Amino acid sequence: MYRKIKAYISEFLKSGTNKVLVIDGARQIGKSYIIREVGTELFENYIEINLLEDSLNNRYFENTKTSSDFYLQLSMIAGNKLKEKENTLVFLDEIQAYPHLLTLLKFLNQDNRFTYIASGSLLGVTLSQTSSIPMGSIEVKHMYPMDFEEFLIANNFGQFAISVLREKFKKKESLEENIHNNLLNLFKKYLLSGGLPEAVKTFIETSNIVKVRTIQKQIHEYYGMDASKYDLEHKLKIKRIFDMIPSTLENKKKRIIVQDIENKKGKRFSNYQDEFDYLINSGVALEVKAISTPVFPLDEHSAKNLLKLYLNDVGILSALLYENNIRAILDNQNSVNLGTVYEAVVAQELKAHEKSLFYYDNKAKGEVDFLINDYDSLSVLPIEVKSGKDYYIHSALNSFLQNSDYNVSNAIVLSNERTVSTDTNGITYMPIYYVMFL
Repeated sequence: MYRKIKAYISEFLKSGTNKVLVIDGARQIGKSYIIREVGTELFENYIEINLLEDSLNNRYFENTKTSSDFYLQLSMIAGNKLKEKENTLVFLDEIQAYPHLLTLLKFLNQDNRFTYIASGSLLGVTLSQTSSIPMGSIEVKHMYPMDFEEFLIANNFGQFAISVLREKFKKKESLEENIHNNLLNLFKKYLLSGGLPEAVKTFIETSNIVKVRTIQKQIHEYYGMDASKYDLEHKLKIKRIFDMIPSTLENKKKRIIVQDIENKKGKRFSNYQDEFDYLINSGVALEVKAISTPVFPLDEHSAKNLLKLYLNDVGILSALLYENNIRAILDNQNSVNLGTVYEAVVAQELKAHEKSLFYYDNKAKGEVDFLINDYDSLSVLPIEVKSGKDYYIHSALNSFLQNSDYNVSNAIVLSNERTVSTDTNGITYMPIYYVMFL
């Protein structure tokens, strides 16, 4: 499976930097696979150690506090492969199982004996709770499920064709109808398969939606139960919030209502700060923060108590909402509102492009689905997502653009409509699949 992050990892390992690359992301998104692929291509001696497995079995590295102790344990496992730094890569997988090794990475790297790389499935949680991590010695790179462009390539859609599409997007040009229909069909299949590599592989190889849904639901259940750093009370609340996400997204406001978590009045967002932080930092949920004053940069004006949470993978969401019924998505049935999955896939795509996500919330004027920082214009870019034929109806977006205090002159509406056009208000209408170029 082609992954964009492969080039980043390869260039980092060849750069001779004095930092150790640490790939962070949720489980089952392909971190180990892509590091293994790069490692075996670039290094004659490739050593992989799964520290989570070690913590459950031999515990060789449980009490490894010094460099010399680490080398001793490492030599016991792979002594015949330990050569020079230039040809020896040590991959520490699931490093969050032993947080002390994150600290030790600084000293291992300073010794300059071998090249190191690490990954962690719950690394965001570990990093947020460990004060002794030498941040100047590690480079953390976040990884996400396969985005739509990677899904296209997995389906034999050539990279040259994608580069042509990118130029069309930049010039705000529409695609010919047959190409549009093909892309829209693949986009809807992406809503079914999502971006978890195992699900994508099964989807392509078997075209069996039951098998795909089984994989997605197993991983979803795994995500919900995997709160190993917490006691039973915290785990149950994390699971409850996680399980609430699909039904909450089906509501009009799509916001998490904290009083619904335990059905207790008087609860506030602050009562569940640890639980929200876990779901977000572990990568299994994507946060979209509320903004009532959309001034660039958005990060300085967000309200954390009005939070939307999306699942990290749209395939999991469509599995939970529609089970094995693929017609709900492929046929645009009038009885089914696809707004939830369309918003979810846009959130997933923007996050894969390392965008911080916000939405506009105004009691009097309504909501706009997404706001992102536009660093080219030092302004805010509003994005509205439409799944039906009424893509031109968006009163909240109109009011947003008419407010001169916001200093926003451009907006995007994504829908199934083929034609790309820009109206007099500065709103550009474009097909939903163009989100891969935002």
